Amino acid sequence: MERAYLSDRGKVRQHNEDCVGVFENNVGILAIVADGMGGHLAGDVASQMTISTFESLWNEVEKIDGPQDAETWFRDKVAVVNKAVYEHSIENPECQGMGTTIVGAIVTSSFATIGHIGDSRCYLLNNSGYKQVTQDHSLVNELVKSGQISKEDAEHHPRKNVLLRALGTEQTVELDVKTIEFEENNVLLLCSDGLSNKVTDETMEKELTNIDNLSKTATTLVQLANDHGGEDNITLVVIKKATHDELGEEPC
Repeated sequence: MERAYLSDRGKVRQHNEDCVGVFENNVGILAIVADGMGGHLAGDVASQMTISTFESLWNEVEKIDGPQDAETWFRDKVAVVNKAVYEHSIENPECQGMGTTIVGAIVTSSFATIGHIGDSRCYLLNNSGYKQVTQDHSLVNELVKSGQISKEDAEHHPRKNVLLRALGTEQTVELDVKTIEFEENNVLLLCSDGLSNKVTDETMEKELTNIDNLSKTATTLVQLANDHGGEDNITLVVIKKATHDELGEEPC
């Protein structure tokens, strides 16, 4: 399994409130992108706490027997992380109201389990094409789903950044989770909205289809977001399942 990840402050923000982590154990890879929000620097705290707590929890995993186990693990551990972030915000006045979006993937040799809260996204490139796996927990997405506005309207809606769900802002939170097949030559992209708001699906598909080097592709995608304004922090993880030929052995 090949992977690359990158987080960039962007061209406008003074601080990077995004955080990213990619961790591997005998089960597989856990990749998490967190886009923090809150008062001065509190978004940094929320996203960094989220990533570090997930790292500790992933290091404790001994086995996951199939997709159902992976989905259960994700839901259970999101509750643990949410509690930690929420309690920290209550106990520290400077962090009051902080929270974070998350999008994450547990990637094994045979499947990928995707979990998300908020508007950070997961995309999948496979033989069927390129598609968004997650659905934003945002006001404008609900308006699009109900037919009140078009997708084009949503791109410029004045309340585009209003989230309906975030980690750490309430005592409990619901994680949307699903498992997908992850086969040879498939590519997963996890990203914060600093990328998806600035780079079109068509451009992302083109870059991911023509991968020569994952790190170079990650850098190119971040640069494209910055070239289109870079008003937000930009964070992404790219994971590719290698083919037989690329490995020279059984696929990972």
